[in-house]
Amino acid sequence: MNKVLKTIKQNRIQRAKKVRMSISGTAKRPRMSVFRSNTGIYAQLINDATGKTLVSVNTKEIKSKGNKTEVSAELGKLIAKKALDKKINVVVFDRNKNKYHGRVKAVAESAREAGLKI
Repeated sequence: MNKVLKTIKQNRIQRAKKVRMSISGTAKRPRMSVFRSNTGIYAQLINDATGKTLVSVNTKEIKSKGNKTEVSAELGKLIAKKALDKKINVVVFDRNKNKYHGRVKAVAESAREAGLKI
C-alpha cells in the first residue's frame, strides 16, 4: 500500500475516534450521524443508550436533481422534517470521519434551517 494513502486512512480513523469520544446520543438528544460515500450521503438519528436508530434517510429517497451538495441540503431538510414529526427537536451532530465542509456541512446547515437544533 502506498505510504501516503496509509497516512490518509490513519488520519480518518483517528478523526472518527476523536469525534466519537466526545459525543453520544440520548433519548432526549439523539446523535445525528452522517456517512458520506462517493455516490450518496446517509444520515440517521441514533439513541446510543439503547442502541436504536430513531430516524434514517439517504439520498436515494430524494427525487430532486442537482449537484451532490444541493441533494445533501435536501437530505438535511428531510431528516429534520422526520425528526420533528417524531417530536425530536435537539440533536448532537456526528460528522464521523469527515471534515465539516461541503456535503456534510450542507446537511447540518439545512437541518438547522428546517428547525432542528444542533
